[in-house]
Amino acid sequence: MDGTDAIRVAERHWWSVLHGPYSIRTQLLLVLFALTSTAWVIGGGLTILHARKATHIEINAAMELAEALVRDAITFVQHSNSPDRALASIPDQVSSVRHVRISVISEPYGSPLPLDGRRKSLQDREARAPAPEWFVELIAPPLEHREVPVIVDGKRLGSIIIESAPGDETAEVWENATSLGELALLSGVISLTVLYTLFGRVLAPLRSFAEGLRDLSLSDYNVRLPKPKAYELWIIVQRFNALASALEAMTAKNRRLSMRLITVQDDERRQTAIDLHDEVGPYLFGLRANANSIANNAKNTVAEIRAREMLVMIDALQSINRSVLNRLRPMALGQVPLDELLSSLVKERSRQTPDISIGYSANNLRGSYGEAIDVTLYRCIQESLTNVVRHAKARHAKIALVHEYDGRTDGREDARLILTVVDDGCGIRSYTSGLGIRGMQERVEALGGSFHLDAPAGYGTTVRIEIPVSTEDELKRSHVGSLRHGH
Repeated sequence: MDGTDAIRVAERHWWSVLHGPYSIRTQLLLVLFALTSTAWVIGGGLTILHARKATHIEINAAMELAEALVRDAITFVQHSNSPDRALASIPDQVSSVRHVRISVISEPYGSPLPLDGRRKSLQDREARAPAPEWFVELIAPPLEHREVPVIVDGKRLGSIIIESAPGDETAEVWENATSLGELALLSGVISLTVLYTLFGRVLAPLRSFAEGLRDLSLSDYNVRLPKPKAYELWIIVQRFNALASALEAMTAKNRRLSMRLITVQDDERRQTAIDLHDEVGPYLFGLRANANSIANNAKNTVAEIRAREMLVMIDALQSINRSVLNRLRPMALGQVPLDELLSSLVKERSRQTPDISIGYSANNLRGSYGEAIDVTLYRCIQESLTNVVRHAKARHAKIALVHEYDGRTDGREDARLILTVVDDGCGIRSYTSGLGIRGMQERVEALGGSFHLDAPAGYGTTVRIEIPVSTEDELKRSHVGSLRHGH
């Protein structure tokens, strides 16, 4: 397997590991670290192979050179007047040869007798830290031993022993390898640090992209992402902004349609209420007047009994008619301030359900916010109280309506109405299919507001509604309300 195959195997291994929830920057850095580590391992292996080959060549060349010098020195010994002394000086003569040790063995009487022992070579006298044993075993060749006999006048004067000494060479290779490794490690750390910073800047748009998707999931379609420098990311951002624009336009269109639908429904209810009030009401009044006349003129007769029964039914019909009128459209809507209208609704429901304590508070309310908002608030409180009475099994309920202002940087102010209905009942396990809650949500969202319902089972229910009211619209509506009420 060559270096390229090893890198590919390592890359596949690291990609198989990188299936956790890591960021793109972390995954890229891990892959680069894996590739760098693989390159270091392969480079270290190749360095060891080349160093081993070079060390073998160097030691062999040193042995050959030392032997050649020793043989030349033997000629000087053979012609010397003092062969023993000339023999003993051979190690000093060839001491400049590196990576070998020279020693002399003398045989004056046929038995080996060392003259000067083993002489240290040049590299033994140099101060160099030895390499670790494992590195020496990888680099150093096997120790080599050569013996050159010294013959003078046909007699063996002694022998010159030449031994390989690769310690200096392995120590030098170890120093070079450690220096190269430290440099590679330092450059790798610097490279990864620089890449970490660069990846952070290049991939920063992805974080804003994730935040933009979160805003879209929260129905905030006004979000727009800035243009990144990377072309590929720029395409994604461009598509995201186009999607947000399309969703914003679609939401505005749906809101207008919903508002139109609600307006049409309210108009139909208002017209129906007017018809019931103007048409059915007079007929019921006439029937009541005639029945009273019959009952008063036919005393103690069957006609009086029938007339009294008709009066009871007419009273029931008038009560039903008033109830239907109130459900279709509150009769006092537009005639009394909004606070009084909602307060009367709560009081009426409290009177109907004396076993439930219902509190009501309002703050900073105008006389009116326009029929659409007034009706929406009325219907939401009405539906919420109906759910409290029918389903919550609560002992206490509290209704709070607040008019708040939000400061803006452009000097304008935006107002919003916040309605909160809280009870201590049993909560709601599933409210997705409730028509009343769905109707409240549709009404509020059609006005550009938000509807939130928190109803954990066994911990009560909280309904929070926010309806925005712009300053201009608010002033116009309050002015219209004042004209209606004569304020």
